[in-house]
Amino acid sequence: MTVKYDDPVALEHGKLNIKPLREKPDFPSWAMKLTMAVTGIIFVLFVLFHMVGNLKVYTGEGHFNDYADFLRRMGEPVFPHETVLWILRVVLIICLVLHVYCAFALKARSKQSRGSEKRFGKVKNFNTFTASSMLGTGAVLLLFIIFHILDLTIGKGVATDAFEHGEAYGNLVESFNRPWVAIIYILCMVVLFLHASHGIWLASSDLGITGHRTRQVILWIAYLLPAIVMIGNISIPVAVLCGFGS
Repeated sequence: MTVKYDDPVALEHGKLNIKPLREKPDFPSWAMKLTMAVTGIIFVLFVLFHMVGNLKVYTGEGHFNDYADFLRRMGEPVFPHETVLWILRVVLIICLVLHVYCAFALKARSKQSRGSEKRFGKVKNFNTFTASSMLGTGAVLLLFIIFHILDLTIGKGVATDAFEHGEAYGNLVESFNRPWVAIIYILCMVVLFLHASHGIWLASSDLGITGHRTRQVILWIAYLLPAIVMIGNISIPVAVLCGFGS
């Protein structure tokens, strides 16, 4: 909650007022930022492990399909088939809902506190671009997640006519054999790099990580980790377009 200074002289001349610019929220902004930091780290770890799993496509159809089947068999026989996988899915969905809600809520609060005034004279560089485009890149990634699930998990709408449940390798190759899908995937991986790199840096600040050396390490991680994910994932549609898996 932002409150202007209570200066009697200024108040008398109508220069200031003591009315809060917005009411005190039930969900504090610091808690929202912490929520976004934690859920963001979960997403980064997920896309990293997901990329490692995707690269198994280079080991051949049998190994890749075995890996996809293993994800459904995790926890057996202690847990029923696909139970652990669904637990992970529910956790990711909850994280996604919290992340998106907090992002829009913080943006609205920032705009309300700032009022109609806009910042001018900002230095334009890569960092300011990624910072100012976080909502935009996040929205693109949200649409991509829906597209990706329909294409390679559910097999509806945007999926190929040859989609077959349980044939992860064939579904992936058939999907990326469509140039427009491969291009969308590549562009979205670039967007993921932009969003994740700045997100890691923001998360480190919101989690209270300080110290010059530590911050320098975090800065390297913020660029290196998303870059590895981007390059690894982009290599797959490029390889398929070049004839891999045909």
